[in-house]
Amino acid sequence: MVGVLNFFVAFLVALVPSAPPSGPPSGPPPSTPPVVAAAVVCVLSCDTLDPSQAKQETFPVPERQINGRRLVLHVSDRDGMAWGSIDNGVAGDSVWLDRSWDGGASWEGLLGRASVPGSWTGTRTLMYNVTDPVGHRRGLIRACGDAAAVTCTDWIYPTVCDVLCDRTSAGQANGDMQPVPPTTLYGRVIRLHTDANAMAWASIEAGGPGDEVWLDRSWDSGVSWPGGSSLGRTATPAGANSVRTSMFATRDPRGRHYGGAVRACGREAAHQEGSCTAWARPVPTRARAAADALLYSYDPSTAWWPTSWWNSATTLTAVMDSGIRDYDWVIARTFDVNRGRFAAGQRGSDPIEGDFISRSIDDSAWWGLAWVAAYDRTGDQRYLAMATTIATYVHQYWDTRTCGGGVWWDRERTYKNAVTNGQYLRLTASIHRRTPGDSVWLHRARTAADWYLNSGLISSSGLVNDGLTGDCRNNGQTVWTYNQGLGIGGFVEVWRATGDARYLDTAKRLADSAIASPVLTRNGVLTESCDVGSNSCDDNQKQFKGIFVRYLNDLVEATNSTTHQRFARQQSDSVWANDRDALNRIGQRWAGGTPNQVDWRTQASGLNAVIS
Repeated sequence: MVGVLNFFVAFLVALVPSAPPSGPPSGPPPSTPPVVAAAVVCVLSCDTLDPSQAKQETFPVPERQINGRRLVLHVSDRDGMAWGSIDNGVAGDSVWLDRSWDGGASWEGLLGRASVPGSWTGTRTLMYNVTDPVGHRRGLIRACGDAAAVTCTDWIYPTVCDVLCDRTSAGQANGDMQPVPPTTLYGRVIRLHTDANAMAWASIEAGGPGDEVWLDRSWDSGVSWPGGSSLGRTATPAGANSVRTSMFATRDPRGRHYGGAVRACGREAAHQEGSCTAWARPVPTRARAAADALLYSYDPSTAWWPTSWWNSATTLTAVMDSGIRDYDWVIARTFDVNRGRFAAGQRGSDPIEGDFISRSIDDSAWWGLAWVAAYDRTGDQRYLAMATTIATYVHQYWDTRTCGGGVWWDRERTYKNAVTNGQYLRLTASIHRRTPGDSVWLHRARTAADWYLNSGLISSSGLVNDGLTGDCRNNGQTVWTYNQGLGIGGFVEVWRATGDARYLDTAKRLADSAIASPVLTRNGVLTESCDVGSNSCDDNQKQFKGIFVRYLNDLVEATNSTTHQRFARQQSDSVWANDRDALNRIGQRWAGGTPNQVDWRTQASGLNAVIS
């Protein structure tokens, strides 16, 4: 009776002690198994989800027989979860899962243990996560059963597969890059190699027979590598002075692990000590390398980049800007999990009131722009509907009673500033262009553009200051790159909506002014005021430059300007050469230097730069 489960009975018997879990990946169960305590893992769902809710059912390993009983491991890759079942049994037969985070050396045992109740002939466990991308641990799972003997299935997914799978011959490499310097040991040279498919291998040269070389692979940036040590360990054969390992994957799409780190290690035959290169991530392309490092910080359980709300919106947009289809699942996941309500403190200091709306008008508008991008990416109407809902909310704060128009920055109507009005320009024109038969949003976009041109936000030098004074004059406050970028992006989109060349000319002027002005550009590289000297940028400012480049690239797409294209490329080159480490982490200062700040916000900003 495959799949039969009396849920409540199974849940209760799961609390009752039973036989010990089985042994390592092959061989009989040990008398003292290395079982470790289990903690609840949450990815798309949390451990102990009922299998009736599984989105998929596959059987990737052979079932096992225990005294005539069928022991089966069920897997849903769409959920990233597994469950076990036992059938053709009698009351008291039991089934459970083992889950290992170190390649099967130890495991969490008796997960979801269920016993066949009463007159039933089968039962199943609840579902458990196979992987833990939040904790940067790659897991293995197997089903185990006790029916007067203990048996387990094979572990699932000990081999990592991406474009190619672990242990593919290095002869199939797509290129040969060496992301970090080699290390030496007793005259031997140990090298780390990667290719355009994000595969890695190691080599040892200038040695002799018996020398060994291997890879270590880490899912947490080199902090630890359980289950990933001594991969492909290979000895130099007789008569040779060099050897290389097979290739191993550094990305695990099935497990939602991106940006795994690797290093090459080796040992000279006559000595026990070894030497390793630095840890590195491969560089398939600039955008792919930067995006992999950015996805490392995404939490698929809570579906955002903790702990910044508006930053997560523009970071999601940067992921979409990258054009990498592997990450499209992040769009729907972020939308579905975050469209509801959140109390103050859960996503930010303000409550989120549903539909990505809060008292901060600019925070809401960032999400509106993100869902426009999601609609463009996927064609899914729900994203355009959400963007329109948000734009309608933002429009409530267009107020002609102060300064003749413009959108307020906050619900309390304390400030009319450049960021909110740049967003409004872009959002209104975007909604119009994607809404057949619209005239309302077109009128709003044109009105907003004309108001912006006459508002005083743009100084005589063509730079956008932060906002307006209480008496509606340019307040002379800091010129931030993102305000300049939003102006460019807003006027480009209004030009597309109206065909009026004035608006495209304004976008060009804003771009030219930014490139020429020492306020925003130093030695050809975008430089925020908080990048200078011993200054540091706050969590908001860390993403400003990437927003500028996003909309500069949009201007390039509209005009094919070689000047603007060259400037965008210069940002990419400077970031790649001066502001990136071997793990492809990008900092705040695109020209390099110290003090520098590095986190997912600077990474998202840098991703926009290297897309150019």
